[in-house]
Amino acid sequence: MALLNILCYPDPRLHTVARPVQTVDARVKTLISDMRETMYVADGIGLAATQVDVHERLIVIDVSGERNAPLVLINPELTWASEEKQLNDEGCLSVPGIYDGVERSASIKVQAIDGEGQLRTIEAQGLLAVCIQHEMDHLLGKVFVEYLSPLKRNRIKTKMLKARRDTERA
Repeated sequence: MALLNILCYPDPRLHTVARPVQTVDARVKTLISDMRETMYVADGIGLAATQVDVHERLIVIDVSGERNAPLVLINPELTWASEEKQLNDEGCLSVPGIYDGVERSASIKVQAIDGEGQLRTIEAQGLLAVCIQHEMDHLLGKVFVEYLSPLKRNRIKTKMLKARRDTERA
């Protein structure tokens, strides 16, 4: 297993639309393992392949408190979303230290291939539903800050660019 580099907003690669995974082979299984390890080390609950500069439709998630219930979604498709919306504070490993309110469907159904190549339907609500929608946005090249006002988004962009410059100088 290897730790992968997580792209930070406003890196333009985060806006790349991911292509479908063609087959769940050894390369994809290694990527899943590396993404899972990267997510856990970064103390995240979800990670899309786009965030590690692999532009394929692959997500790893673990919203369990014990960090022992990983979920793999390959080529996920949203098949249903409730009309009921919820406003939740969201954060992102690609936008470290920033949290803000985003409105999303309270319940969803997603069809995806799991890490073993089996087609699954997942019904989710609460934190899992939020996380799946957030990570699926990454596969479409969308970062959660794009739901915020232009003023907030520009402030976040400025803050992230300053943090990158400070890191590069250190």
